[in-house]
Amino acid sequence: MDEEQDKPRRGELRIYLGAAPGVGKTYAMLGEAWRRKERGTDVVIGLVETHGRTKTADLLEGLEAVPRRQGFHRGREFGEMDVDAVLARRPEVAVVDELAHTNIPGSRNEKRWQDVRELLAAGIDVLSTVNVQHLQSLGDVVEKITGVIQQETVPDEMVRRAEQVELVDITPEALRRRLAHGNVYPAERIDAALANYFRPGNLTALRELALLWVADQVDVALQRYRAQQRITDTWEARERIVVAITGGPESETLIRRASRIAARAGGELMVLHILRGDGLTGLGPAELTKGRKLAEDLGATFHTVVGDDVPDALLDFARGVNATQLVLGTSRRSRLARLFDEGIGATVVQRSGAIDVHMVTHEAAGGRLRTLFGRSPLGFNRKAAGWVLAVVLPALATVLGAVLRGQLDFSTDVVDYFLVTVLVAFVGGLGPALLASVLSAGLLNYFFTEPFYTLAVHSPHNIVTLVAMIIVAVLVALVVDAAARRATQAAQARTEASLLASYARTVLTNTEPLPRLLAKVRENFGLESVTLLEKRDGTWERVEECGPNPCAEPDEADVDIPVTADVHLTLRGRALPAADRQVLEGAAGQALLALRQQRMAAAAARAERKAEATELRTALLSALGHDLRTPLTSIKAAIGSLRAHDIDLSPEDTGELLATAEESTDRLAGLVDNLLDSSRLATGAVRPQLRPVGYDEVVWHALSSVDGSDRVRVEVDERLPAVLADPGLLERVAANLVDNALRHGAGAVAVRASNYAEYVELRVVDHGKGLRKGAADSAFAPFQRLGDRDATPGIGLGLSVAKGFTEAMGGTIRAEDTPGGGLTVVLSLPAYQAPQVIPIVVSEERIP
Repeated sequence: MDEEQDKPRRGELRIYLGAAPGVGKTYAMLGEAWRRKERGTDVVIGLVETHGRTKTADLLEGLEAVPRRQGFHRGREFGEMDVDAVLARRPEVAVVDELAHTNIPGSRNEKRWQDVRELLAAGIDVLSTVNVQHLQSLGDVVEKITGVIQQETVPDEMVRRAEQVELVDITPEALRRRLAHGNVYPAERIDAALANYFRPGNLTALRELALLWVADQVDVALQRYRAQQRITDTWEARERIVVAITGGPESETLIRRASRIAARAGGELMVLHILRGDGLTGLGPAELTKGRKLAEDLGATFHTVVGDDVPDALLDFARGVNATQLVLGTSRRSRLARLFDEGIGATVVQRSGAIDVHMVTHEAAGGRLRTLFGRSPLGFNRKAAGWVLAVVLPALATVLGAVLRGQLDFSTDVVDYFLVTVLVAFVGGLGPALLASVLSAGLLNYFFTEPFYTLAVHSPHNIVTLVAMIIVAVLVALVVDAAARRATQAAQARTEASLLASYARTVLTNTEPLPRLLAKVRENFGLESVTLLEKRDGTWERVEECGPNPCAEPDEADVDIPVTADVHLTLRGRALPAADRQVLEGAAGQALLALRQQRMAAAAARAERKAEATELRTALLSALGHDLRTPLTSIKAAIGSLRAHDIDLSPEDTGELLATAEESTDRLAGLVDNLLDSSRLATGAVRPQLRPVGYDEVVWHALSSVDGSDRVRVEVDERLPAVLADPGLLERVAANLVDNALRHGAGAVAVRASNYAEYVELRVVDHGKGLRKGAADSAFAPFQRLGDRDATPGIGLGLSVAKGFTEAMGGTIRAEDTPGGGLTVVLSLPAYQAPQVIPIVVSEERIP
């Protein structure tokens, strides 16, 4: 107790909330400050913005104001509340305007509401103002209404914790008049404000937001008060409708009916599902998801509570949320069952007290009685056979009993008729079984019960026999019907599971699953077309379609399956039964998954291409940074030496410098050629002109453009078959291969050719370091030499360009280890097959 007394008092916050600037929040706040001052309360002005409004400024006269703390931001001077000064002054009440304001950089706190929080913690009461558009939770809504993004916001929790929130309300028309009279903004800003932010529609929407937010806060305060005072009686301060669902076929009807009741009453709708404590009954996952989605679509909230006593759990929840109305479905139980247990609805009505209860009828009401005498799950042939046996078998039992009258006693006849009843019930179900039991009882009484040949019943035993036959017929028939119904449901479930598994496999195993999935749905249900629609910018677009005449929007569909609010699966061709909807919803979910999967795959492919391009660009820049700079530096140095007037160069020195410049220029030209060739290959611009050409001819032309050709030994037989290639491209390939061997090899380089099957192979053999193990496949990648540690010039495009040109001509290129060390590059092109000339023999026929 002493600790509570020693604990410092926290200040109280009172907020004046307005729908828009100019409604009079600051004026009302200052009016309250004057009322408290006149009562003797110590009131100071922490900070108030008048915005040039004379009536607001007049109210500041006579109120003590704490001097502002001046600061500079972007070359301008601003005055902010001096929190330290207010804390040092320690008044009873501080007036702080514009709670959502952002302080200039360098202030004690980033936001003014944080300053207010410090004042409250120090035990100072605070009066403040805020507009509804500055509430953090409503920022996106306000942006949609006004088109203005709110940069200054205050957390809703800060406003909710206020001890008092007073709404300063004014009609949109009155606010626009106040604005037009110059009471809000200066004259130069009035026209723009009236035409934009202060339009009547904007102000009406903002006013409604403010009213609803305050109403919600009042409701929260009421709930808090009821909880503190332990009040459980219903207070009809606001209409709240609770609809209880079981997950049966009537649930959708109940939710929609309750939604209409809530709409007419202007109340809040809550959908409640009560889960038994043992977990044995309740909604399945599919029904639960469906009920929750329908509730969200209708603007309701979905709740699940656990309770063994359903009426008590329902009423406890309703009283806990201060509900005024309950919506229940009429019982699905038969009249006979209600004689023993009146049901949940009747119990709730008796215990509801002040809560109104609506009992909604539905198609499933009294469903068990209808099941008893209504449609049987047995097939037509089986029911027809049952009706026939219901007449034939009792007659046969009667004939058998009459023929063997002296050999069989009465108990045997009774057993025969019982057997007949069971057989008929097993084959034909309830109707034929009842007929068989009545006929059997009548025939037994007429032919085998004294007095014979009369329907009079004189013994109580006969009455018991008759009743027993009917009971046996009903019980066996119910078991048969239940088994048949379970078998039908199991078969349907197997079919649905098979279809859903098929759809899941389609999504998981296909590279483009969405078209295949829609095709399977169309095939499975015999539809004309299946379309996946998506709403973009307010209009429906076909994401994917299958079949002729696809739907352009959901309203055109025979069956519309909403996947999300903006994605619908639409079916055209015929109306499908409700039993198929669960499978279709599963297919719709798989379609959304396939759509997202395709988009993710496309995004991943784009990201991969972008990463590859970035990697290629980085490697290219890194290579060019060295290999282009080196020849350019050599050229510049040579030319600079030649142009120098203070250097006397001999003819030999001049020739050497010119040779250096020429060699560097050739190297630079080779780099540029490889870059251009690589670009042509990447864009698919290479179009080879194939014709017969010999390796011997191409190799000698290639050597003329390679430095160090004196180290090359050519061993190409002129008698080898020609290859089908583009001479210019093949010459570039050979030159690149030889140049690569000269750069990285050691000693002489051999160029050999041989005929193998239908191909002619050209081998460029060097005896250098070769490739490390496992690097043969990557030898032809662009910029491969960038991973090497030597200083050999070149950007690593030679082999890459050679590979691209070779494949464009229909050949292959590979790298092999040279026996004894080194690298052998094998170029293989198809041998030229000369067309066969078939001689044509023309016979001359003599003309007589």
